Amino acid sequence: MNYILFDGPVRKALLPFTYTRPVADIRVGILTIREKWEKYLGNTTSTITEDYLSEKFPMVELEENVMINASYLPNIKLVASIQNLKQNQVIYHQGTIVAFFATDSQEEIDFDQYHAIEFTDAVMTIEHTWDIFSKNEEALEADFDLVTAGRTSAPISKTNVLINPDRIFIEEGAVVEYCMLNASKGSIYVGAYAEIWEGAMVRGGLALCNNAVIKMGAKIYGATTIGPYGKVCGEVSNSVIFGYSSKGHEGYLGNSVLGEWCNIGADSNNSNLKNNYALVRIWNYETESFEQTGLQFCGLMMGDHSKSAINTMFNTGTVVGVNVNIYVPGFPRNFVPSFSWGGSSGFSTYAPKKAFETAKVMMARRNVEFTAEDEAILNYVFEASKKWRKD
Repeated sequence: MNYILFDGPVRKALLPFTYTRPVADIRVGILTIREKWEKYLGNTTSTITEDYLSEKFPMVELEENVMINASYLPNIKLVASIQNLKQNQVIYHQGTIVAFFATDSQEEIDFDQYHAIEFTDAVMTIEHTWDIFSKNEEALEADFDLVTAGRTSAPISKTNVLINPDRIFIEEGAVVEYCMLNASKGSIYVGAYAEIWEGAMVRGGLALCNNAVIKMGAKIYGATTIGPYGKVCGEVSNSVIFGYSSKGHEGYLGNSVLGEWCNIGADSNNSNLKNNYALVRIWNYETESFEQTGLQFCGLMMGDHSKSAINTMFNTGTVVGVNVNIYVPGFPRNFVPSFSWGGSSGFSTYAPKKAFETAKVMMARRNVEFTAEDEAILNYVFEASKKWRKD
């Protein structure tokens, strides 16, 4: 069967992360949503997403296809229901379409003519940006069991202090020496060729993905994910850092999400709790207003290719868009539109030409090409976010 993941109605609520990727390519737990589905299905997937993203993330349609809402994370029962779908069948969960069968000959799909199947079991969804970190613990534990099932961890050096080692898994090629790894409160997964440097203290859950690095003396806890080739130091709590991003020095990051190719300057910190302990409001791109998260703890949401200077201070519930360069220390406002340049004293437009020059240099350091597709996507984001920039 051919499986296609579609963005669904929550895409705008997941901006700025879905500016540059389909919903399926959001990372939560150890794996991206796409990687989870492909492991469960034993099959590759493609994507239905926005037109401007479709060249980089194309859809592959065959004669018979099953469409899956990418905001839903797979589990055994849901996957079984989807694999049993037949023509003219659709699966709903609490009124939302989860999956349906489609053929390439169907020009339009009338769900009123479909046989509806209600999925009533528990299922995890990613519908808001803050779901990425607030549901990371549950997603990480599920991924740990999925990825390590029937496998044995590589040997763990005896220089380390281990607590509950049965929930610690080290892939081949990873280097972990003279560290404290405590998996009593959550599993610890260290990917291939990842490194945890001496003196680091980790209290699980942790997903350290392939080729990522935790530097000396770091303090990591609270179900944290560090994506491929990420670099982290300082104090990090209950945060998700997508691939190729760095928080390489001292400073605090908590209850936060960083996209790809981000860099947090030395001694930068974010607030994740208001002084009056009130619930946190955060910018919503869909409604173009600040809305309640229902959370008491919520920190920084930063889109791809954004950077902050040393000593930057992020207020509780700050949203930073794509390709933002914060070079003035202090507290920037709590919504910074994409392609902004400045800081606490104010912002001007960050010209795409300059932003792309920086992206090319940063990506080349990791032997990754900044492609024409990347440039086209970011140019679209520049135009789409223009209305929120003041100059």
